[in-house]
Amino acid sequence: MAGKQGKDLALSMLRVLPRLSLGNIRDNPGSRKSPKRGRGQHGGNKHGAGNKGSGQRQNYMRLGYETGNTPFYLRFSKEPYYKGHHLRREYPPLSLKTLQLYIDTNRLDISKPIDLISLINTGLYNINVHWKHAGVHLTDEDAHCFEAKINIEVQWASEPVIAAIEKNGGVITTAYYDIKCLHAMCNTKQFFSRGEPIPRRLLPPTDCLEYYSSASMRGYLADPEKISQERLVLAQKYGYELPKIEEDSDYEMLCERKDPRQLFYGLEPGWVVNLKDKVILKPKAEYLKEFYAS
Repeated sequence: MAGKQGKDLALSMLRVLPRLSLGNIRDNPGSRKSPKRGRGQHGGNKHGAGNKGSGQRQNYMRLGYETGNTPFYLRFSKEPYYKGHHLRREYPPLSLKTLQLYIDTNRLDISKPIDLISLINTGLYNINVHWKHAGVHLTDEDAHCFEAKINIEVQWASEPVIAAIEKNGGVITTAYYDIKCLHAMCNTKQFFSRGEPIPRRLLPPTDCLEYYSSASMRGYLADPEKISQERLVLAQKYGYELPKIEEDSDYEMLCERKDPRQLFYGLEPGWVVNLKDKVILKPKAEYLKEFYAS
């Protein structure tokens, strides 16, 4: 067939190819379907309804029901420790080691006070209010390696953490935020875009009022004179010389505090931030000023 062309080539190919028959043609796509399984001898005749009892009726058993056995949650005695556990506030931990890493990598600006919003803006620390998160728990991991001089506000801290920060000339404050304020702080852009006035911070509940009023825990409701005394007591206890904040070049930054009703630095409760027009609207009515006043 090498020298043939056209009709001769086609005829020669037909002579070589096998004849067309039912044995060498393919079925059309979709013409053959797999047969369904019949009833059969062992196919069963219950139509997927199961055996006797609730299995053959479509009343699905409730969650935790163990078909007559004593349920798992009733086999053990009562533990009062877990009473109201779903209502307890949680504080996601943040170690001093991680905080030092944020500062060394320029995630945090130590020339300004650090609060919950500053930590969330790093993009590395998050809290979820729906999971009962109530703020930052600063832990003492690698406290001996912490070297930064900062003014930080957290929601929970222990005595070694306070000593590690004040040893370097820094200042720490423990402050409480209610749920409405936490929603506004977790996503400030979304909050300001809604055009709502900045809420005033509520006072802590009775179960943690003592903690945030304690000078030894550096509570934001404590007396400043008692805090100065406790700073000296803690320095003597841990054996370090307490730096004098009054002679520090960053004295104004270290002394900057939020008002007990204030939520954001530089913004007062009751103000409305308009992101579109880039203006701040302040209340003018006297009853509004009185309501948002500390």
